[in-house]
Amino acid sequence: MRTIHSDEIENAVYALAKEACLGMIPSCESALRTAAEREAAGSAAQFALETLLENAQTARTEQMPVCQDTGYAVVLAEIGQDVHIEGAPLADAVNGGVRRAYEDFRFRKSVCDPLTRVNTTDNTPAALHTEIVAGEKVRLAFLPKGFGSENMSRLYMLTPSQGVQGVIDSIVETVRLAGSRPCPPVVCGVGIGGTFDTCAYLAKKALTRELGTHNPRADVAAIEREALAKINALGIGPQGFGGKVTALGVLCEVAPTHIAGLPVAVNIQCHCMRCARYEL
Repeated sequence: MRTIHSDEIENAVYALAKEACLGMIPSCESALRTAAEREAAGSAAQFALETLLENAQTARTEQMPVCQDTGYAVVLAEIGQDVHIEGAPLADAVNGGVRRAYEDFRFRKSVCDPLTRVNTTDNTPAALHTEIVAGEKVRLAFLPKGFGSENMSRLYMLTPSQGVQGVIDSIVETVRLAGSRPCPPVVCGVGIGGTFDTCAYLAKKALTRELGTHNPRADVAAIEREALAKINALGIGPQGFGGKVTALGVLCEVAPTHIAGLPVAVNIQCHCMRCARYEL
């Protein structure tokens, strides 16, 4: 049994919040650069992508948030079953790290009561998802989720007869209905299977993957490729200006489901894919 103090977790979340909010992941920046090369020279689409890349460079140089929406703090934690966390409860440690980071680095505080709209003033509580895994380590992923893209996400309770084609159609329809609102080119995190709630979690978890990776299952990877091709055929393009690249990637995660159902959740991420990871 290994003991980890909650202060270590709080400090890790603090550092992850800073890292994630200041810059997009390298594979996302690389995908944007490739997308700019695909668009027609001098087109509005290419100009939009070059501007996004310039913004990322400025954020890196000036140590400023890569997007003014520093998001709802989403933390995915894998807790080894041989770990004992002493001190404060896990949620308190995570929220402590978020609270300190958003204050110290002057990130925008965007969390409020859903009905009164009164701001919590410190960007807490975070959305904390935990999984108990083998071993004696704690792995954390920090995902600041902006709501321009979050608001465009959808959940479908398909029938089994709709099958693979229904899954692909749902992914494409989500992006088509979103149009320019989620700041394309987007990334689609997709959860397939499970229940109403678990497929939504899988979609969020998918957004912690690197762009350019594929699900290890060949049939799921085929869904990722076909959905991406159909999305890019929509012609929405970067920032809605039209063009060849409406999405940078489709990332699918799957889980067994009930014989009577086929849940599909599509969690949209904007062009600015932000995620930081740490292992204790």
